[in-house]
Amino acid sequence: MSEKVQRILVINCGSSSLKYEVYKMPERKSIGRGLIERIGEKSARISQNGNGSKYELETHINDHTEAMRLMVNAITDKEKGFLGSIEEIDGIGHRVVHGGEQYCESVIIDDKVIKAVEDNIQLAPLHNPPNLIGIRAAEEVFQGKKQVAVFDTAFHQTLPPSAYLYGIPREFYDKYKIRRYGFHGTSHRFVSSEAMRILKRSPENTNAISCHLGNGASITAIFHGKSYDTSMGFTPLEGLVMGTRCGDIDPAIVIYMAESLGLPIKEINNILNKKSGLLGLSGISNDLRDIEKAAEEGNLRAQETLEVYAHSIRKYIGGYAANIVKVDVLIFTGGIGQHGVKMRERICHRLENIGIVMDYQRNSELGAVEGIISTDYSPTTIIVVPTNEELQIAIDAYELIFG
Repeated sequence: MSEKVQRILVINCGSSSLKYEVYKMPERKSIGRGLIERIGEKSARISQNGNGSKYELETHINDHTEAMRLMVNAITDKEKGFLGSIEEIDGIGHRVVHGGEQYCESVIIDDKVIKAVEDNIQLAPLHNPPNLIGIRAAEEVFQGKKQVAVFDTAFHQTLPPSAYLYGIPREFYDKYKIRRYGFHGTSHRFVSSEAMRILKRSPENTNAISCHLGNGASITAIFHGKSYDTSMGFTPLEGLVMGTRCGDIDPAIVIYMAESLGLPIKEINNILNKKSGLLGLSGISNDLRDIEKAAEEGNLRAQETLEVYAHSIRKYIGGYAANIVKVDVLIFTGGIGQHGVKMRERICHRLENIGIVMDYQRNSELGAVEGIISTDYSPTTIIVVPTNEELQIAIDAYELIFG
């Protein structure tokens, strides 16, 4: 691989936002990052940090193409930017949520890839359209620069049929591709790779369970370096109790809400995705810190919410431990996984019987930094690994374009 310095721009486009970061490769060094919010609204905002300077601007931004041009202006600003010109960008990596069954790894973007992103819009109607807008806007602004799509679902394409098929008539998979896809794949791939590096282990003979715990949360069983099962399903709604998402529920509840309570489908969808989880259970907040504070003050609902959350995570860890037989590593990552010291303790408290033994003092002293929090005699190593999806996207783009 060439050791010439290359600069990779990482882009994550939301419906009204554009998150970006530039990495110097192969050093894997971030040289600046920024966020553009409220695209299409009257008062959009750009906030950028890089080269020891902070760039801020409030203005009207019509669309993502205009946002991309303003991003270039911010990056190359003579006083507060961190690149001399747009020509210093050597390649672009995009976060794309859904690659369906077409892609099991990151790819250089061409017409075939763009069509696949379009074809999977029905599977990710909130995410793939803005991802596609970002790709097309970057094509217009960075003419001739190679672009790479890094799919959130790709890592989970190694799931066996026993893990991805639902117990519904087979025709729904055969005709409509209704199956478990899983999400957070880029994060699970990054932290599992980092854990192998830190522990000096080979993925080929290691089994891991990766817990990405944040406002959105998922757990993945990784068997010999490959995703074997994962908690999110056809959509990111399935699985764990999350910040505002319900996670696993009896599907007949949806029918009951529609038929007996007379709620329209759109309202039910909004309740399950945006009004449930930690927020819905506690009635306080979707932020774990607020709930823990209320629980310490004696709020019963807050206390119950914390137990429900930990219970749902333990249930998945135990189930995955049964299916991959031996768990060598348990990884905590994401906002809660990295920073939630008390929640990590609450989760691990009943896992000793399956060989997952936390050192509570180590856990408390470690806080939010990278490190091992299991006892020396624990059969399973418990480790905290901060995630960095942007860096993983930069790594993929660099290796595909210049490898």
